[in-house]
Amino acid sequence: MRIIKLGIISLVFFAIMITMISFLFPSHVRISKAIDINATNEQVLAQLKDTSNWKNWYPGADSLLPAVDLSFNDSLVGFQQIREGKKAEEGIHVIKTERPGITTVQWYMDIKLHWYPWEKFSSLLLESRYGPFMEKGLGKMKSFLEKQ
Repeated sequence: MRIIKLGIISLVFFAIMITMISFLFPSHVRISKAIDINATNEQVLAQLKDTSNWKNWYPGADSLLPAVDLSFNDSLVGFQQIREGKKAEEGIHVIKTERPGITTVQWYMDIKLHWYPWEKFSSLLLESRYGPFMEKGLGKMKSFLEKQ
């Protein structure tokens, strides 16, 4: 009986310690990737505003577009979607550079996490999960726009 009691107390103490450590992790994670493209701001924004062109560069655009609401302004395309149960706000920011004919495109993803310890610890892997996806999309956008 003493061993079982010690085991239960140890498990409770361990769970509390894990939860306390998880409170040190941020509850908001931003993943951001950027690339320079040899195209004008107008060409890039035209590509972004016409969602039928997203299939040329956005990985998984066929399943994304019917399910999201896009918002546009002069230099930002924003949208929201649910990724693995987490609400993610994404945006593609078009930045005019001082070099003529070069545009910087920044793709960012904001993910808000709950207080749950497993979500906080899994946030350590978000960059490795979504970073290559975003880099691939930006690379495809660059090659597509530079061919035109």
